Amino acid sequence: MSLFKKIFSKEKKETLNKGLEKSSSTFFSKLSKAVAGKSKVDDDVLDNLEEVLVSSDVGVETTLKVIDRIEQRVAKDKYLGTSELNVILREEIAGLLAETNVGNETEFTILEVKKPYVIMVVGVNGVGKTTTIGKLASQFKKSGKKVVLGAADTFRAAAIDQLQIWADRVGVPIVRQEMGSDPASVAFDTLKSAVAQEADVVIIDTAGRLHNKVNLMNELTKIKRVMQKVVESAPHEVLLVLDGSTGQNAFEQAKQFTLATEVTSLAVTKLDGTAKGGVVIGISDQFQIPVKYIGVGEGIDDLQVFNKIEFVDSFFK
Repeated sequence: MSLFKKIFSKEKKETLNKGLEKSSSTFFSKLSKAVAGKSKVDDDVLDNLEEVLVSSDVGVETTLKVIDRIEQRVAKDKYLGTSELNVILREEIAGLLAETNVGNETEFTILEVKKPYVIMVVGVNGVGKTTTIGKLASQFKKSGKKVVLGAADTFRAAAIDQLQIWADRVGVPIVRQEMGSDPASVAFDTLKSAVAQEADVVIIDTAGRLHNKVNLMNELTKIKRVMQKVVESAPHEVLLVLDGSTGQNAFEQAKQFTLATEVTSLAVTKLDGTAKGGVVIGISDQFQIPVKYIGVGEGIDDLQVFNKIEFVDSFFK
């Protein structure tokens, strides 16, 4: 199928295949049991497939969409063999992902705006937010961009220190204040510094205390408002980082953050250590927010630009 023509480099593709190995092998183990002894896709097979998709963290709503699409194909082709189910699933899931993830990007790029391009990163503690920021900074720097980091998660001293470690590792400047400082003040200072340095990209870390959504909402709104005093259109992107290994919990976090602020893109991390890779499909579909990056390993280069064709190809390999 030309749709699944390889477009990643061999090295990146191997990393993606390895990162999704647990998800893929677990899914196909369940799928083979679902169709065992059956040659035709019938109601029993579809019921079993529904269970497979839900238990693979695709999510109930997205699963029902996929099943509905397959039922329509079964209605057209009265004898649809179970041997064709893998190909049909690939096509239907790729179709769903295509509705949200428009491009087939393979490189780390930013929109052309008046410099600097400002990314505000949100997400709860422990999802890999700081690591994602560090890896993003590394990729942007490699592509020749001048990057500045802002440590606006002032709620935890560890968050500031972790971001400092990444800034030192990547070799990019960081703007920070003491723990307990006003996050909006840090964001303001970061943008002032970035403008003075003629930086291309600014990445702002923020606190993610979901237990008090009102405070979170107010804080993120204030950060945005203060940043706009320096860069009128900031932030150009609000990136929500989710831990893929938490499965359904990632859905709940996405729901809470999209209520608290306008999220424009997603990064799903820690997919290499889990069999819950199906969560990428469900979250992308249900929230209609593009998945921009996926984490498929611990190495500095193991944050990849999400490409729907390559993802589906690796998931269904």
